[in-house]
Amino acid sequence: MSYKLKILPRWLVFLLDLFLVCFCLFLSRMLKLNFNWEHMNDGLRFMMLVVLGVNAVLFYAFKSYAGIVRYTNLEDTSRLVMVNAIAAFFYLVVNIFFLGSRNYFTLQIVSINFFITSFVIISYRLTVRYVFNFYKSLSVGGIKVQKKKVVVYDTSADGLHIKKVMNSLPDGDMQVVAFLDNSFSTNGKLLEGIPIYSTTENSIAKLAAEGVEILILASKHIEKTTLNDMVDSCLAHGIKVQQVPAMRDWLNGKLDTQQLQNINIEDLLEREVIKIHNEAIYSELKGKKILVTGAAGSIGSEMVRQLLAYRPSLLILCDKAETPMHEFLLELQEKHKNANIKAYLADICDKPRMEQLFEVFNPEIVFHAAAYKHVPLMEDNPSIAIINNVAGTRQLAELAVANNVEKFVMVSTDKAVNPTNVMGASKRIAEIFTQSYFKHLQEADPEHVTKFVTTRFGNVLGSNGSVIPRFKKQLQKGGPLTVTHPEITRYFMTIPEACLLVIEAGVMGQGGEIFVFDMGKPVKIADLARKVIKLSGKEPDRDIRIEYTGLRPGEKLYEELLSTAENSRPTYHEKIMIADVREYDFATVEKKITKLIASARQHYTLETVFLMKDLVPEFVSSNKAYEKVNTGK
Repeated sequence: MSYKLKILPRWLVFLLDLFLVCFCLFLSRMLKLNFNWEHMNDGLRFMMLVVLGVNAVLFYAFKSYAGIVRYTNLEDTSRLVMVNAIAAFFYLVVNIFFLGSRNYFTLQIVSINFFITSFVIISYRLTVRYVFNFYKSLSVGGIKVQKKKVVVYDTSADGLHIKKVMNSLPDGDMQVVAFLDNSFSTNGKLLEGIPIYSTTENSIAKLAAEGVEILILASKHIEKTTLNDMVDSCLAHGIKVQQVPAMRDWLNGKLDTQQLQNINIEDLLEREVIKIHNEAIYSELKGKKILVTGAAGSIGSEMVRQLLAYRPSLLILCDKAETPMHEFLLELQEKHKNANIKAYLADICDKPRMEQLFEVFNPEIVFHAAAYKHVPLMEDNPSIAIINNVAGTRQLAELAVANNVEKFVMVSTDKAVNPTNVMGASKRIAEIFTQSYFKHLQEADPEHVTKFVTTRFGNVLGSNGSVIPRFKKQLQKGGPLTVTHPEITRYFMTIPEACLLVIEAGVMGQGGEIFVFDMGKPVKIADLARKVIKLSGKEPDRDIRIEYTGLRPGEKLYEELLSTAENSRPTYHEKIMIADVREYDFATVEKKITKLIASARQHYTLETVFLMKDLVPEFVSSNKAYEKVNTGK
């Protein structure tokens, strides 16, 4: 059991400082006189009185005695040096204007006294600080408290501040023993007596061998490649990775070890910030009336947040989910009080309701993000997938044309490429319809036509039903983390990144294009699960199991952004390409889609799936229930 050291009263610190300045004056005179005692007392009493008077006034004015000595910092020492400098100036003034021929405060004595006083008065404070820190490191009985060894990434002011806070916490169980920095100019150097290591594998292995248990990220502004390499190396050597909250979030302005957070897997999967052509987007969207369907969903809501930055004259949010819409509207009203926003509860399949939307608000641009997207649910309910994803899209597209909408941007999915499930096939049919519809309209009237643009991308981090939130929930329950197959692989993109690219592609599109995005490198879901477990400070298959449940009906092992029959062309944006896809005759497509929707409205399961196959020949279902569809029998 430990006890607290009492803080010295301020009056005692004040008196001690006065005693020290007098002692330093005495020592300065001794040095100046070369320890000649004969002339030592000549004017000493007067000089002591001047020193006491000047310093008493300055100490009181600058409150140099008010700081807690054991926590002396750079600001405190700077204040003391300034007080000594001002005191030296006054000594010289007294000597010139009041002493005449009695030259007590010579320039030599004043200079010697300045340096001795600064050294002594600062050294005593630093000594007290060192003794106090040494005392803290010991428990009663003289047994040294075992602290976790910590390394801090970042040698900037943030990293240095974290080190100071960590090493000065009264009851802290962590000790910063090193810094990491990816700048080779700092490697091998010391910062406040603590060594700086590079972020290489060898450096991290060496730190692990020396007993380092935790890496603390002092900054969130780290290059993604550096962050991933560093985290992978730390996890491989058993070093836990944590990060500090933003300084504004520190409780009562102070950091506590309980506030340290595990790094999010999303931070590792994120890529560098995308550069977009804001001027072109701004000129295209400013002052326009924009409709976003599925506006309360994960993609639609982020799209709305980003669209608000381009100052549309009206933003219409359409969704049929009442509670999410209500919560989202409250958020927008709080953050964008002057924005013209209209929440419109409607099902895109409800024709009279959607007709009313177009008649009342007359949108000029449509971002269509409403869709059913969960693969297993759509496998069991193919008719619903067609009604919502195909019939809803067709109805919306026809209303857009009837009401002279300038541009219609549809959000699609990589599951529409060589689809193996109902959801992906339904989205591919929606793509086929909008493309062929645009071509048909352009042939009839190339001057006045709604431009239809499709954007296609893969999984987004944090979207409703995505794998990361599911893993986190399973982890909170103690596992297991469920993965369908050891080899299942997916592309990942953050929601803000995906929406940025959708908006940019929508602006650059001239009609009929299917834009595909650079999704980066694919990630094995099993590897993702292992990393999620390790980042939580646990070991896979020891603390938390990974359980393989088998591929779900309609689920692919690997996702694709282009079919085997498709190629891509670059655009001015390095992250956006145009897919060269097969063209369809609109009259044929219209006839087949009408038949498909009629079947879906009757909720004929197998017949609906057969008709989907007829429209999308590359659709090969991996669902045993639909094996007959693959053979055409």
